[in-house]
Amino acid sequence: MRKWKIALGTAVALGAISVASVHLLDMGNLSLNAGTAGAAPAPAAFVMPVPVVSVVKKTIPIYLDYAARTEPIRNITLQARIPGYLQEQTAADGVDVRQGDLLYKISPDDFQAALDQAKAQVQRDTATLDYARSNLGRGTELAKSGYLAKDGFDQRTSTLREAQASLAVNQAAVRTAELNLSYAEIRAPFGGRLGRNQASVGTLVSVAGTVLNTLVQLDPIYVTFNPSETDLAEIEQARANGPIEVEVLLPGQTEASQKGELTFIDNSVDRSTGTITARATIGNGKFTLLPGQYVRVRLHVREQADALMVPQTALGSSQLGKYLFVVGKGNTVDQRLVSLGPTSGDQVAILSGVAEGDQVITGNLQKIGPGAPVSPIPEKPAT
Repeated sequence: MRKWKIALGTAVALGAISVASVHLLDMGNLSLNAGTAGAAPAPAAFVMPVPVVSVVKKTIPIYLDYAARTEPIRNITLQARIPGYLQEQTAADGVDVRQGDLLYKISPDDFQAALDQAKAQVQRDTATLDYARSNLGRGTELAKSGYLAKDGFDQRTSTLREAQASLAVNQAAVRTAELNLSYAEIRAPFGGRLGRNQASVGTLVSVAGTVLNTLVQLDPIYVTFNPSETDLAEIEQARANGPIEVEVLLPGQTEASQKGELTFIDNSVDRSTGTITARATIGNGKFTLLPGQYVRVRLHVREQADALMVPQTALGSSQLGKYLFVVGKGNTVDQRLVSLGPTSGDQVAILSGVAEGDQVITGNLQKIGPGAPVSPIPEKPAT
């Protein structure tokens, strides 16, 4: 009897444990199903939108670029050709003048008096010559009649020649006096710009001793630069095909402000620097350039056809060199190492690494890398 009770109690306990286990298992399944039903789907990978441009072929101008300096074609010191007191400065300091404009006046009184005296002497010699000519004419008739000796006739002939010579001397003196009087007015020998006055009104100036001012020609103007001897062959080849156009860029400029033509190449190379002196003549009608300025010049030596062009902003740099990000298969980033050619504006020629039609990525370059998925957005062409 005791054994039966123990067995019955054991069976009841095992049944209770089994029911509890089933209940706990059902609760776990309910919890698992409830968690699974409320979970969100996994997010898709982010694709970076990037602007792209196509690699295009163009014919671009090829330039040789140099540092240069402007020089005046003519630069003179204004000095007096006659001595005297400086009477007037008729052109202000720093003004632009034309050829023949009056710049300074020297007191002309002494030279006017010398001219008047020379003219009076010419009048006296003219009268003397007229008398000698008449006297010789009478002597000729008398000599034919035998009333005038040969010696007397020779004297009259000599007197006429002396009067002619004296008149010629005094006529030359008149021309000299007229020149001296004209030198009292100092005029611009060519168009240009005056500098700072160096002789006050009232100064006693001497011949070629007192500096009055300086005059510099500004239009046209020289631009001098020094190509290397390695560039000389290309420059000479371009000269053989016609005049070489030269563009001048002021500091800070990206577009040429003035243009001209290569007009001079020296006849020897400097041994110490390996360069040669060259010069361009530049039109400077607005006087934008002044002598002594540092500028840059570009020589248009030829045209390069079928150059593969991309924006310079698309270039990246690494330890291996310059590279471009290109849209590859499946809209993923493909990194291409490239070699660069000449530039044209904001674009650069690519010698190797890309082909015409490749889609080059131009933006968000720091946010992408090789193999990254991208969404290309074509850029509108610049107008």
